[in-house]
Amino acid sequence: QQKRKGAFGSVGRRIPYRILHVINQDGESLGNMHRAEALRLMDQHGLKLVLLRENVEPPVYRLMTGQQIHEEQLKRAEKKKASPKPGVVQKELSFSSAIAKNDLETKTKQIAQWIEKKHHVKVTIRQAK
Repeated sequence: QQKRKGAFGSVGRRIPYRILHVINQDGESLGNMHRAEALRLMDQHGLKLVLLRENVEPPVYRLMTGQQIHEEQLKRAEKKKASPKPGVVQKELSFSSAIAKNDLETKTKQIAQWIEKKHHVKVTIRQAK
């Protein structure tokens, strides 16, 4: 079963490429090597091979500990959560604390419409001078 693109984790022993560019757990390049040698290094040091970049020649793999893989997954999840999702619109509305009653009602109705349309709404309240 093929993992979807963009997934991050250990690739185990299934490496479709013969020649790989390997980076050690400290970020230092070990150069290009045959997949058998990369697997031997992985076993020797008790690490896991992780695919970093696939669309370069040769593909780049990194030796990582389980802890490093976990931390990288958390970082990527945080980054994904922080970026706005495609198709989700964010609306922003600003209120003054001295807003008239009818203006407040109009803006409240507008916010309700945006929420019904599943938009993200950000409301800012400023203090009147």
